Amino acid sequence: MIVAVVAVVCGICVTTCYSSNDAPVAILPAEDTSQFVTLTDAVPDAILEIRYFSTYNFVGQRIDGYEEPTALITKQAAEVLKAVSDDVKQQGYRLKIYDAYRPQKAVDHFMRWGADMNDTAMKSYFYPDIDDKARLFKEDYIAEKSGHSRGSTVDLTLFDMQTEKELDMGGTFDWFGPESHPDFCGNPETGEYTGDNSKSPQGRSITKQQFEHRMVLRRAMLAHGFKPMVSEWWHFTLKDEPFPDTYFTFPVRQLKQ
Repeated sequence: MIVAVVAVVCGICVTTCYSSNDAPVAILPAEDTSQFVTLTDAVPDAILEIRYFSTYNFVGQRIDGYEEPTALITKQAAEVLKAVSDDVKQQGYRLKIYDAYRPQKAVDHFMRWGADMNDTAMKSYFYPDIDDKARLFKEDYIAEKSGHSRGSTVDLTLFDMQTEKELDMGGTFDWFGPESHPDFCGNPETGEYTGDNSKSPQGRSITKQQFEHRMVLRRAMLAHGFKPMVSEWWHFTLKDEPFPDTYFTFPVRQLKQ
C-alpha cells in the first residue's frame, strides 16, 4: 500500500510517498536543484559541446532555458556516468556531452518551433528527408515531455584521445532519421554489423567501423546502468532514475555551491 503525505517546506508543497516495504521517496518541486550537480564536477574529463546553448542545432538558435554552456545532471546519474568515463578512458576515449538536463522551457521552445511549418532554416543539416514537420511529432522526435527534464538522461559521444577528434559515428547528433537508430546497419543486441541500410530513404549507409564505434559507446553505457533509446544512438537514461515523474523547470546554468 502506498500512502501519500503532503508537507509544506519553505512555502512549497512537497509530496512524499511511503510504501509499506520501502523508505520514503520524495517528489521534489520542479524548481529544486538540490539533487543535481554540474556534470563536469563529477566527471572532470568530460568535454562539453552544449548544442542548445549555441545556434548549431536543429532549431538554429539558442534554446530557451540554456543560460550558460554547462551540463547539469542528477547526483545518481553523475555517479554512474563517472564509472562510464573511467571505463572508456581505459579504451582511449573521453566522453563528449551534447546535452544532459533540459528544462521544460526548452521543450516548450521545441514544440513552438515544430508547429511553425515555415521555419526550416536548419533542414539541410538535420532533417533533409522530412518535408512535413508534423512528422517530427508523429515519429516522436519532438514531444511535450522529455526524459531529459527528469535529470538523468544524457546525449553524448566519444572523443578519441589519440586522434584528438570525435569518434566517427557515421552521423551527426540530432539527425532526424532512421540513420540515427542504433539498429541501423547492424544488430545492437549482438553488436553484429549487417550493412542493411534499407530503412534509409536516400540509401545512406554507415561503415562497419562507424557501427562499431556506436557499439563501443553503447556497451559502456549499458554496462554501468544506463538504458538506450531505440531511435538515437547518442541518447541514454539511467535505469534507476531517481525522479521518474518529475519534470524540472530550473534553467541550465552553473549551480551555486
